[in-house]
Amino acid sequence: MIAKTAQKLQAIELRKKGFSYSEILDKVHVSPASLSLWLHKIELSQKQKLRLIEKSIVSRKKGSGILKKYRILKSQKIFKEATSEIKKISKRDLALIGTTLYWAEGNKQKEHNPSVEAIFSNSDPKMIQIYLAWLKRCLKIDNTKLVFEIYIHETYKKSEKELRSYWSKTTGFPVDVFRKIYFKKNKVHSYRKNRGDGYFGVLRIRIRKSTDLNRKITGWIDGIYLNSRVAS
Repeated sequence: MIAKTAQKLQAIELRKKGFSYSEILDKVHVSPASLSLWLHKIELSQKQKLRLIEKSIVSRKKGSGILKKYRILKSQKIFKEATSEIKKISKRDLALIGTTLYWAEGNKQKEHNPSVEAIFSNSDPKMIQIYLAWLKRCLKIDNTKLVFEIYIHETYKKSEKELRSYWSKTTGFPVDVFRKIYFKKNKVHSYRKNRGDGYFGVLRIRIRKSTDLNRKITGWIDGIYLNSRVAS
């Protein structure tokens, strides 16, 4: 009983000095319920309240930082494990991947316009590299048949030299094949965070005299659909 009384007096004294409940519990080893019963009537000064609020903000920020670090480490672990699940890509795998990429990002044949050349557009350098690998390894497209065009909003303020150098390095093609650069003047309404300093616009790849190839790709796309067990 004497020990309990001493703990109560110590807790009250610390509270009057502006200590938080958690700080007091570190020094006075009693239950939170007992502490609340002893201290609920003690009023803190404005300065003491302000200190506790600032302490709470700092604590939340620290906790948020730790949580963010945990999420980053967890993501890295999942990425690494998932990457290891993908083994060597065969030529057939690449053929299906390339066709599916074109299905998603390429110009399609239309009933009202059945004479469309094969044109693929994207800003993702890895996707561009896989697409070019598909053209070379699976379709045997000669490099001289490829026409490159760069499209970017002038808002991003990239020089022509920067753009040509970036896409040349990405694709492995010489700088002089990226002659056509179009700076769009219309205002950009985008909240995507990946469009900062690392954004180099969209690369458009056209294959000369490829109308029949585009028709064939359309057939491959239908073949994938029909043989994927989703078609009735």
